[in-house]
Amino acid sequence: MCLAIPAKVVSIQDNLAKVDFGGGLIREVDISLVDAKVNDYVLVHAGYAIQVLSRDEAEETLRLWSEILEVEEKLERNDLR
Repeated sequence: MCLAIPAKVVSIQDNLAKVDFGGGLIREVDISLVDAKVNDYVLVHAGYAIQVLSRDEAEETLRLWSEILEVEEKLERNDLR
């Protein structure tokens, strides 16, 4: 299974971009596979931006991940009791 996470491009130098995953988590990713610009949202997998997303798509994906993690945390707490 592949896992890709949305992030916002905050700066670009050549084929590398600093992206913001939220919560202060900034990482450098390779953007050579996409035509990304500063303030675009990209889908990041294994250190590469693999798709440019609209802001709405990025926010919806992050909302869904948040729900998944919340359910997982609840399941883990119940398993520990």
